[in-house]
Amino acid sequence: MLLRVETEAGKGTHQTMMQRTMQRNQTRPSAPPVLAAGHPNRPDWSLEFPHEVDGDLQQDSEWCHLRIHGERRRLRFHDYDQIYLIPGLYEHLFYEKLKCSSPQVIAELLSKQVDASDDSMGDLKILDLGAGNGMVGEALIEAGADSVIGVDIIREAAQATKRDRPGLYEDYLVDDLTQPSSATRTRLDREPFTCLASVSALGFGDIPPLAFCEAFNAVSTPGWVAFNIKEDFLTRRDDTGFCGLIHRMFDEGIMEMRDRRRYQHRLGVSGQPLYYVAVIATKERDVPEPWMAALREENGAVDGSPAAEASPA
Repeated sequence: MLLRVETEAGKGTHQTMMQRTMQRNQTRPSAPPVLAAGHPNRPDWSLEFPHEVDGDLQQDSEWCHLRIHGERRRLRFHDYDQIYLIPGLYEHLFYEKLKCSSPQVIAELLSKQVDASDDSMGDLKILDLGAGNGMVGEALIEAGADSVIGVDIIREAAQATKRDRPGLYEDYLVDDLTQPSSATRTRLDREPFTCLASVSALGFGDIPPLAFCEAFNAVSTPGWVAFNIKEDFLTRRDDTGFCGLIHRMFDEGIMEMRDRRRYQHRLGVSGQPLYYVAVIATKERDVPEPWMAALREENGAVDGSPAAEASPA
């Protein structure tokens, strides 16, 4: 799809998305294709979905069976560290089998809003929070971004990105933003981030509200924010605290809504559609320090003390 947005009189036009993509592809290495079953370079594995699914099965408890090297084992969909170890497994599970659309949806909505403003995607410096194996970064670059830095707490995610999408990110930080290292803190303070993106990472405890706010405050003001979250977490009280946080940030003018879209994120393991809400906003000011102090206390990281580790489920 071509995006050609007319600006105010006398300002000309933006480049089309296709033109920007062609220019970047001349210098940026492309990601390798997902290896199909039977390919000599792909590990011998296959997936088996459960024939019957408990109607009360929560999204973060979904699972399947993985057959690999002659063995069969149960794999939770949120066991990301294990999934990233196997080339092509993440893409096959979430994008081929479960039809996940979120990276493209968020990237296209962000591009549309940015291109309709005085900014341009190519000028943004984006912090990709919960970057995973680079699927979101890839979509952002295809939508016109030139500078994306990833951050994730899972080391295997960074390793998978380097293996499958070398050169995609300007840099990739592996750290816990609820208690970032001094090196990460210095990097976040130094980089002139103008956009925060977080896709398919919020609302299940994978990224606590404190980590989101730390990343949010690393973005300059004014800036852009693009994220998605399961619709239940915006329409009712949730255990992770994101519902109250997001509403409060809008109510108190910390963010200003630019676009909100309900859409099908992916299919569930039983084939039912899972709906998320995509949010594109502008950052108007930092999350205030009293809020940050309260979040640090809730997270168990007061005055720089280590955050409490979650017990295995």
